[in-house]
Amino acid sequence: VGNFKRTVKRIDDGHRLCTDLMGCLQERAKIEKGYSVQLTEWSRRWRQLIEKAIKSLACSSFWSGPQYGSVEHAWLGMMTEAERVSELHQEVRNSLMNEDVEKVKNWQKESYHRQMIGGFKETKEADEGFKKAQKPWAKKLKEVMRLWFDQVSLMETAKKTYHLACKEEKLAAAREADVSVDPGQQKKLHEKTEKCKQDVQKVNHT
Repeated sequence: VGNFKRTVKRIDDGHRLCTDLMGCLQERAKIEKGYSVQLTEWSRRWRQLIEKAIKSLACSSFWSGPQYGSVEHAWLGMMTEAERVSELHQEVRNSLMNEDVEKVKNWQKESYHRQMIGGFKETKEADEGFKKAQKPWAKKLKEVMRLWFDQVSLMETAKKTYHLACKEEKLAAAREADVSVDPGQQKKLHEKTEKCKQDVQKVNHT
């Protein structure tokens, strides 16, 4: 009884987990965008430098610089490849933000509804539902625990009574064995001893 609290807590944990997951995806999207921007800037800067060098080369002697022929094509090809990779990482970023993050965000919004007094409606409903379902069992458990404590109390009382009866029996037997006691008193002590023995047996069989 009451162990459902851990289950109810998972509802609140689920909302926090969605928020953490969105934060994780947004960070990844930021990294993808940053790399895409860096590649684009790198490609643009070097393409301009190469094209400027080729242009100046065309105005002078064709063989006066290294940026011609296959070197030119390879260099510009590397810039083109960087631009395509940049576009790919931008697409990954867009997919993360527009699809994945939005899906988690919408699911969180549909699954969790905040209350004016704080907390989530779903958490309250689950908590109340579990309490209602466990109410009759909680009542039975309370009754069982009461009976158990009563039984323990009775056992403790019986234990004390038994030890007291044993003590009385030993004391009565010791008095009965005293030879200095007159015969009349001896008879009474014998009866007392027998009664104590009966009390011990009675308590022992309780």
